[in-house]
Amino acid sequence: MGPDVPLLNDYKQEFFLKRFPQTVLGGPRLKLGYCAPPYIYVNQIILFLTPWLWGGVGTLLYQLGVLRDFCTAALSGGLMFVTALALQMTNLYAKQKTVTVERMQIQNTLTDEDDFEFSSCVGSETVKFIIPGKKYIINTVFHSLLAGVLCGLGTWYLLPNRITLLYSNFGGTVVIFVFGWVTICIGEYSLIINTATETATFQALDTYEITALMRPFYIFVFIAVDLAHRLLVMFLISAGTAIASYFIPSPLGVILFMTGFGFILSLNLSEIWFAFKHTMISHLASSKSKNTHRGLRMQFGWREFIFYATVLTFALTEASLLHQFAGSSSFSQASPQAIASYILILLLVMMWILREIQRVYLFGVFRNPFYPKDVRTVAVFMEKQRRLMKVGVVRRILLTLVSPFAMIAFLSLDHSLQNLHSVSVSIGFTRIFRMVWQNTENALLDMVVVSAAQMLVFNPDLWWNRSLDTGIKLLLVGLLRDRLFQFLSKLHFAVAILLTSWTEKKQRRRSSAALIALNLAFFPVLLALVAVSALLSSPLLPLFTLPVFLVGFPRPLRSWPGPAGGTACVCSDTVYYRQLVPGLAAALQGALAAGGLGLSLPGSHYLCRFQDRLMWILVLEKGFTYCGVNIKGLELQETSCHAAEAHRVDEIFEMAFEHQEHTRILSPNPHFGHILTPCTVVPVRLYSDARNVLSGIIDSHENLKHLKDDFVKVLVWMLVQYCYKKSKTWESPGSANKNKQGSFPENQHGGAVKGSRALREEDSFSVDTVEDWTDDSDIFDFELSNRTRDRKEPGQLGLTPKVHLSIPGSIETQSQDFLPEMSPEDKLNRAVVLGLPAVDKGKQPEVLPRVEFSCSYSELLSIPEEWRTAPVPSSKVSEMRQRFPEEWYHFVLSQLDFFHLKEKPSSLLTDLMKDKALKDLYIQGVLSCCFGLFGLDNAVPAPRHVFRAYTGGIPWSAGLDWLTGKPELFQLALKAFRYTFKLMLDKASLGPVENFKELVTYLEEYESDWYIGLVSDLEWQQAVLQEKPYLFSLGHDPSMGIYTGRVLTLQELLVQVGKLNAEAVRGQWANLSWELLYATNDDEERYSIQAHPALLRNLTVQAADPPLGYPVYSSQLLQLPLF
Repeated sequence: MGPDVPLLNDYKQEFFLKRFPQTVLGGPRLKLGYCAPPYIYVNQIILFLTPWLWGGVGTLLYQLGVLRDFCTAALSGGLMFVTALALQMTNLYAKQKTVTVERMQIQNTLTDEDDFEFSSCVGSETVKFIIPGKKYIINTVFHSLLAGVLCGLGTWYLLPNRITLLYSNFGGTVVIFVFGWVTICIGEYSLIINTATETATFQALDTYEITALMRPFYIFVFIAVDLAHRLLVMFLISAGTAIASYFIPSPLGVILFMTGFGFILSLNLSEIWFAFKHTMISHLASSKSKNTHRGLRMQFGWREFIFYATVLTFALTEASLLHQFAGSSSFSQASPQAIASYILILLLVMMWILREIQRVYLFGVFRNPFYPKDVRTVAVFMEKQRRLMKVGVVRRILLTLVSPFAMIAFLSLDHSLQNLHSVSVSIGFTRIFRMVWQNTENALLDMVVVSAAQMLVFNPDLWWNRSLDTGIKLLLVGLLRDRLFQFLSKLHFAVAILLTSWTEKKQRRRSSAALIALNLAFFPVLLALVAVSALLSSPLLPLFTLPVFLVGFPRPLRSWPGPAGGTACVCSDTVYYRQLVPGLAAALQGALAAGGLGLSLPGSHYLCRFQDRLMWILVLEKGFTYCGVNIKGLELQETSCHAAEAHRVDEIFEMAFEHQEHTRILSPNPHFGHILTPCTVVPVRLYSDARNVLSGIIDSHENLKHLKDDFVKVLVWMLVQYCYKKSKTWESPGSANKNKQGSFPENQHGGAVKGSRALREEDSFSVDTVEDWTDDSDIFDFELSNRTRDRKEPGQLGLTPKVHLSIPGSIETQSQDFLPEMSPEDKLNRAVVLGLPAVDKGKQPEVLPRVEFSCSYSELLSIPEEWRTAPVPSSKVSEMRQRFPEEWYHFVLSQLDFFHLKEKPSSLLTDLMKDKALKDLYIQGVLSCCFGLFGLDNAVPAPRHVFRAYTGGIPWSAGLDWLTGKPELFQLALKAFRYTFKLMLDKASLGPVENFKELVTYLEEYESDWYIGLVSDLEWQQAVLQEKPYLFSLGHDPSMGIYTGRVLTLQELLVQVGKLNAEAVRGQWANLSWELLYATNDDEERYSIQAHPALLRNLTVQAADPPLGYPVYSSQLLQLPLF
């Protein structure tokens, strides 16, 4: 995709040119995409100017001296209220006149492109087009009342005499009067006529019609300031003074109140409440509480309760004693508060040093000489990390215990708390006493700045010392610090876009040079935009991610509405993130507590990388000893844009963690300035993904030659194990006949049979049962009728299946009720069956003779009779007897212990081995499976046949049709074949199997530690969530004609973590919201979604919440304890 891909395609450009004037004017649709009568535009203009008309009437009466100013406002407001209510009633009348039942109207951006037909100037279609109306009756009344109040206040505010008194300039009065009334008309039209789509939409759907209130709200803010600022300030002062002086008259009481509630409010109260409810439930219903799933919630118990109670007790004791006995002196170089200031400065320096040496780069610029070099394995990393782990423990103690108590000492010794408490003291100190616990590092920085300023400037007449108490100083310093950090991050983001628009060749457009020149020429204006954006704490919006910057709409730090983890684009890749997230969350606890991830605040973003997995972490909240995060997983199937940015991420992490053996001490970060800064690596228990080409193994004649023999051995072991496990449910040998046929859960074989049918239909089509036919039946309807659904399976009725009568001349096969519901095309193919030999349905099936065992316990290992009915010639039975591995069969039997039998003869195993009838049963069972999978010939299977047998997609044959009619046996045979294929790979790579014991070891390991199947199987996902140690799958690349093996290995591996520029993420998400929800630019190849390795634009778009983004996984709020 070239750099000059259109920002908006032609269709969207026309749409945008229609929508933008509508947004500017508050809702009038003066440009339509089709021919409309002139009265449509005239009516909208009249309604737009109606507030000006009623305001003009009141203004004229006031200027003539007929009415006073407040009476003028009341008259204009009343007229506007009546007009607004009448317009809404007109809309309701038009709706009732045209339709009786109408779907609830929801604001939809697509309606902007609909065509309407109009019949008259005041027709119902015209009214509904111009005045869409409100969804709720309460909004009809409320918005009309609000329109009247807005018009009345606007009339009073824009009286010409008042404006002239303010500015003493006739020209200025005219300009303010005209543009002021245009502004009010825009707000009124948006409120009562038609609401325009906002350029900074926060939610995709406006359920409660909040958007209509936005423009009037801004107008009310400007008008109300002139009315209420004096009253509001007086009220706050009076209320604050009353609370401080009456309810808490003692300074010591104020100290204890602020210290205690500051600590309590910094705790994870939701988790404490959850623990309390859990405890109450456990007392009321102990049996139910044991099964309560807590997931990744913090474990809050008696240990945590005692810890918090102890910390609170010491904090209250320290604050009260210091305030009572050492808090009366003013600040000086030898005062107790100055000594506390020195301690805070020392703690700040120590905390910063201990935090930075936990990261791979010091301050993100220079290589950390203390960080382990060339870390590739967990063992090596943990060995080298041992010293830093001790440093992390020291930092954790300083952060959790030492620093908060030192700051409480500094605050308790402040002279401001000795005087009569004012509003400023209450607000400032209440905030800082909470920040001490909730945001310890930033609170420590603020106190150091304030104390340093006090130590450097002792002049009591200075405004800073005379007019401000310590609480307000800390509030101002905290606000300045927060906005300064935002300004630097936004400036970094703006400079990165500006530079990469030229340095990145794929981002260089024809307009890039002009935009860069404009930004350089108006660089002070750019700095002002960045400063305003930081001051408002709103995202810096780069239009289409070009160097064209706007101040975005203020929104929460997490940028999206709704609870965390509410939506995600779930797919087959989601399961891998579900498995690794618990381990990743546990690993992040230590990294966050030790400072390895830097200064983590609410709104911080981190990116984790391991092989093809990308995890996006957002810090949602943070308090005393806890942190709440949301973890998202991005797609694994990499597109070209995704791959380009993922490659840059890999390059950054490799330079930081894997290629440092020859670097110099304090070498600079080669990717300094990128929005991603590497932090550290954390050990996580997850799956490593290895993919190998099987050329030379699967196509080896020698390997394929031994495949059949190995399959017979594996199948014998599988059948014996199946029958042995089934025998454990029987009480005695005589009860064996009660349950000849075991049962597999449907979900275990349904997927395999479904897959086999889908693949088998590629080469030949399959034939299934044609149901009973009557004169009223449809020969193409194969849904089970009511009478056939109630029938029992043939195996449930006895040895002889029931005979079905059907259409004369048609062909039937045995019913397969386990097959899933088919499409109409499949039903047609099943009905029209051609080319198969006729079957005599009137002939009764042959009844198998009863097997006479020489050992009475052989019934325990007897295979079901239905598994011995395969239509195999007797010559093949004799051939199988010769090929049957009798020694292996005896060895497998000798491994059985029969511990579940209370009384058994000592010669049980010997008697079982000598029982020829039992051996003949296994010969027939093995032969039936070989007949179904390989047919009757003894040829060496081709690689394509091996692949189809592994996937269960062998072309149709009589043997396979019989085998799939026995779902349990088919599942066992398929499982045995997959084990055999894995055994072939292991023998080719590790060497041949030496003896039977080693072969049994292989098979037992496959059974316990492996899942061998297909990636598309449901059992594959279950095995991943159950954390099977190993998973294997066979694949085929038809374009290259090669077969591949995929092995997932569960082990503890290193996951690389880097910190993202939070303002770069917020800015790109703000542009995404504007572009999709306002400009509706959802083109999948649009410019703003193309790869941008410096900004990670494509990955950032993916990480946005749906429907704008498309992460494949999004966790709920994860509470991480940071003890």
